Amino acid sequence: MSPRTPRPAARRKSAARPVTAQKIVVGKSAPGKAARGVDTRSKAAAKSAAARAPARKPQTAAPAAAKPSTAAVSLQQRLAAYDEVALVLQGGGALGAYQAGVVQGLAEAGIQPTWVAGISIGAIHCALIAGNPPQQRAARLREFWDRVTRPPLLPATPWEQEPWLSLLSPETLRWVAPLQSLRALAEGQRGFFVPRPLPGQGPDQASVYDTAPLRATLEELVDFDRLNSGAMRVSVGAVNVRTGNFEYFDSAEQRLGPEHFMASGALPPGFAAVRIGDEYYWDGGLVSNTPLMQVLGGHPTANTLVFQVDLWSSQGELPRSLLDVPGRVKDIQYSSRTRAVTDQLQRAHDQRQVLRDLLTRIPPALRAADVLCREVEAMARDVRYNVVQLIYRDKPYDGQDKDYQFGRASMRAHWDGGVQAVQRTLRHAHWLDLPSAEQPFVTHDVHRATPE
Repeated sequence: MSPRTPRPAARRKSAARPVTAQKIVVGKSAPGKAARGVDTRSKAAAKSAAARAPARKPQTAAPAAAKPSTAAVSLQQRLAAYDEVALVLQGGGALGAYQAGVVQGLAEAGIQPTWVAGISIGAIHCALIAGNPPQQRAARLREFWDRVTRPPLLPATPWEQEPWLSLLSPETLRWVAPLQSLRALAEGQRGFFVPRPLPGQGPDQASVYDTAPLRATLEELVDFDRLNSGAMRVSVGAVNVRTGNFEYFDSAEQRLGPEHFMASGALPPGFAAVRIGDEYYWDGGLVSNTPLMQVLGGHPTANTLVFQVDLWSSQGELPRSLLDVPGRVKDIQYSSRTRAVTDQLQRAHDQRQVLRDLLTRIPPALRAADVLCREVEAMARDVRYNVVQLIYRDKPYDGQDKDYQFGRASMRAHWDGGVQAVQRTLRHAHWLDLPSAEQPFVTHDVHRATPE
């Protein structure tokens, strides 16, 4: 399951979006208003977690007598300014463990999304997040990744087991990683996909691998009644094989089942098309690997904070040999649409600002009586968007096979990288401030920030 401009889709808020945090609780909400994305359930948890420094390991217990810090209270106040806290997840196969680390890092900071949108492996993460209660999400993600990084046929090699697993250096992984990629191609991955003896006939059989194990995994680890309850909005993208059109499956508009998430990750020719109704669908990354437009496209309706987790970086080193070219091509192909979408959204915000300025030149009584003016006012509504980007950075051992390198050691390195990226990002607490009316659309990336 590997990567990926969607057409704008109709946006509707779900009926209810209660937000809870997995571990950390911060401060108190303003009277009568619970902060978006922040858990206010447990005072005891607040005392325990607020004293935890961002860089400490999650297992470290905080002193029981600790009080919420000023920074923690500030985080709550900043999040309370937003109507939506969205998590946007790209596709990228085995690199997806980085996203799981981001989910853990955000939960440890007391941040839980009200909306998740994903493509491919990002879509599978959406199911695992929305289909489990906040306190179980990181554990479910860990269970998924522990399962799919085990080889399904031959026994695991010594370096895929403890104690050797924890002792592997990046230099050693440079040699081990290609072998693990070859095993994924030859054997598949437990609970995910297995090779077909021979490709079958028909769109749902024409593939190298069978993803029936993935359906069983999703049915075991995801509560689809919870996912469809409206507590969190879920959007996943796929491509209609017959029409070539990109489509979103959205829990605000229909009930989602395992097939919708499998369709979003059905990358041909490895994985077969997935039937939904009378149509067949392939991986959404064939058209767009970045579901940001689903969250921010269309007419603005809500102040939104987005954590955009990308698995492909547009920036990279020049290829040193022919072997380096395919990997660099993937990075450019699947990250470039992120820049295009961001630029498009910025232009749209600039245009809405112009419309608002023009409306101020029309007398209020005339604006109220004119239907066109009222329509323009709705289109030019003053809504703020803040996009915080967390972008995976290649490791020394990453190659063109990094998106199907499902080794246990690589998975742990990706996961830890996601946790660390969140910790580094949240040190810039002011990044979460609601954007100003003069600059209603802002983006942040810790890799572009001043060195710490």
